[in-house]
Formats: sequence, structure tokens, C-alpha cells
Amino acid sequence: MGVTGMGGLFFRAKDPEALTAWYREHFGFGGGDSLWEQQAGPTVFAPFKADSDYFAADKAFMINLRVDDLDAMKERLAAAGIEVITDPEWDMDGSYGHFARVHDPEGNAIELWEPPAEMPEG
Repeated sequence: MGVTGMGGLFFRAKDPEALTAWYREHFGFGGGDSLWEQQAGPTVFAPFKADSDYFAADKAFMINLRVDDLDAMKERLAAAGIEVITDPEWDMDGSYGHFARVHDPEGNAIELWEPPAEMPEG
């Protein structure tokens, strides 16, 4: 009788149709009737303190997408004219993988995460 995974992410948008098209174009998913079959892998569910500076203070959430080739994803997004942000502090020592960020057309942060081959215990 336990939870078996994340079933969806629902959020408000100024222009849902345009935002759906953007996510479909750049990440291959999105839309009210669009089911996304994800690969098995780690998912982090972590509330942050209200005054955290890890993402924008005026946003209640940040989407984190697990990717299998962060460098290729960064190149593809940059070629599409999307600013890709990196910060060595996000990677720490690399034991939790590598990270980059982009923002969708409505300013929502999207963290791209390439997990390590093996996650640390803990």
C-alpha cells in the first residue's frame, strides 16, 4: 500500500499551450494527455527552506530532470538558443553527479542532473 513513484507534475502557466510546446520540443514530453514513460532511477523529493537561495525566491518549485548525457543535452539546448548555466558548487565533489540549469519561457528553473553510475549510500 505504498507509493510507487511520481505520478505527475502539475503547475500553473501564463500560456499553457506555448509552454507545453516548449517542453515537447526541448525535452520530448509534456501536455495534458501526454504520458511519459520514465526510466527507472533515483528521484529526489526534498522541500527547501523558504529562504533558500538554491533557486529563485519568487518560485515555489524547481523541476529536476534526470539525463543520461548532460554534455550532449547542454550542447543541444545551447544550439537552440537556450542559456545553460553551470556552477562547480552544484557538482560538489561529483559523488552525486553533475548539474546544469536552464529556464523555461516563463522563468521556471529546470535543473538537469546526470547521476553518477552509482549513488552514494545515505
